[in-house]
Amino acid sequence: MKKIENIKVCAFDAYGTCFDINSAAENLASKIGNNWFSFSTTWRTVQLEYTWLRSLMKKHANFWKITEDALDFAMDIHEIDKSHRNELLELYKKLKPYPELKKCLLDLKEKQIKTCILSNGTPDLLDKLTTHAKVQELFDDIISIEEVGIYKPDPKVYELVTKKYLCKPEEVCFMSSNTWDIVGGGYYGYQSIWVDRFNKKFDNLGYQPNYKIKDLSDLIKML
Repeated sequence: MKKIENIKVCAFDAYGTCFDINSAAENLASKIGNNWFSFSTTWRTVQLEYTWLRSLMKKHANFWKITEDALDFAMDIHEIDKSHRNELLELYKKLKPYPELKKCLLDLKEKQIKTCILSNGTPDLLDKLTTHAKVQELFDDIISIEEVGIYKPDPKVYELVTKKYLCKPEEVCFMSSNTWDIVGGGYYGYQSIWVDRFNKKFDNLGYQPNYKIKDLSDLIKML
């Protein structure tokens, strides 16, 4: 496996990388029906589209507001009973962590590599998410885009990590399951690792990742 050298910080995207974005709908599948995965995909897709559109329009709303708006849209499209809305939102605050996350973070601690989350999520959302998963204390920092008021993949977001740790972009190892996020981090100068859990096709955006792993358990082998 290809090694990555001179890393000072491992930065993790949260949603889809550390935490299963489909687990909220999956946990309510018995109530919302067999199309829960299609519904969940719409919810996530619209959520991301709204972050990009609001960044382009310079009309910022925090990630929770966007998550609510995207959920309402997805529930209308898939004709999901609105009585499930509040339960879905509560479940979204407690998304299931991927099973290898905790060991990955413990291994990085042993190597004395700094770790942080770099996420679109609000500080409060990320606090609830990591606390529920019992991994909050394993991250040195939790960094939210709210510090700059614009969403990924704006370079100002990726700069938050290098400013925080007074390091060069190439000294940051960045993990994300989102291809566009890997492109954004890669163009900024991070050593970006695509966490390709589901054998997806990488976007045609003029950048290809140097590294790809199946899940976070492979990370420690590269450092």
